[in-house]
Amino acid sequence: MIYYKTKNEIELIRQSCQLASKALAVAAKLVKPGISTLELDKAAEKFVIDNGGVPAFKGYKGFPNSACISVNEEVVHGIPSAKKILKEGDIISFDFGVVMNGYYGDTAYTFAVGKIKPEVQKLLTVTKEALYKGIEQAVAGKRLGDISYAVQEQTEILHGYGVVRDLVGHGLGKSLHEDPEVPNYGKRGAGIKLLEGLVIAIEPMINLGKRNVVQLNDGWTVATQDKLPSAHFEHTVAVGSNKADILTSFKFVEEALANG
Repeated sequence: MIYYKTKNEIELIRQSCQLASKALAVAAKLVKPGISTLELDKAAEKFVIDNGGVPAFKGYKGFPNSACISVNEEVVHGIPSAKKILKEGDIISFDFGVVMNGYYGDTAYTFAVGKIKPEVQKLLTVTKEALYKGIEQAVAGKRLGDISYAVQEQTEILHGYGVVRDLVGHGLGKSLHEDPEVPNYGKRGAGIKLLEGLVIAIEPMINLGKRNVVQLNDGWTVATQDKLPSAHFEHTVAVGSNKADILTSFKFVEEALANG
């Protein structure tokens, strides 16, 4: 069942989204060769707690940490570890959720660790562009498939990347995962009609190689089958009458990276 949100509820979701976005910026300032993924996790966790929020992922279905940090060929749900040390040329997806006032916010950004290969930088650039192409379609009167197709067109059709089929975006609000599912592939004009008050997380998960993924032995981490890198960007948005209202923000991250 889809739960449409009131304007007041959307503002409460925005508060959680903004705090999650600022937590990404805390991590962004620390991303460098030699740091562990657990250190990044703990820094973001402390920031959120200090600012009145609760990390949404910690304990969710048994997940042990506050952030999902996925390195290189890991697509999503990577478990932070003191043993996982970043090195020059890595990329990491930092996926983070917050709950405040009973409402969830969810966002993700893929960071470069030092200098990365040009083909990997292109993957990050195109995946981020695809996120905004999808968001452009999150308008009342459009269909869910319009969002999905826009992401697929920008990544798979135009650039030959692998669009992960096994994992999708989602609705959110009082729960972290609500209906509807938001795939990153689909047909224009298909799916439910988008209405104002729908809040969804759009999150392209795009592979440099094939779309196929495997789950690792830790029971959480999903990685590319061909071991080629994967990129992941995510915004929480509210469907609007003329354009989507982006409730999360990359502004804080990009300011942190520019000043780093």
